[in-house]
Amino acid sequence: MIFIVVKFLVLPEWTDRWLELARPLTEGTRAEPGNLWFDWSRSIDNPNEFVLVEAFRDGDAGAAHVNSEHFKTAAATLPQALAATPKIVSTGVKQSDWNDMGEMTVA
Repeated sequence: MIFIVVKFLVLPEWTDRWLELARPLTEGTRAEPGNLWFDWSRSIDNPNEFVLVEAFRDGDAGAAHVNSEHFKTAAATLPQALAATPKIVSTGVKQSDWNDMGEMTVA
């Protein structure tokens, strides 16, 4: 799978509206056949930073995502709300879902 984490530093005046602005991207991506997950979180240290954790079945699914209309629209509309260029980590991982964390097994 392709595992991606992106940090978005949002302008303070957009923070409360960020998830709504990103909704078409979120919904469109989650509907893609190769998408495994697309989940937003908010930093506990910086309320203007949102973290996106996403995964795609493979490189072909990831390429289809980047070429989708909802991604192209997001690339054109989301920057208006950003304070900086997003930071990304993207890598291939030899698994297809989350694993249990052995150090905190719940009985």
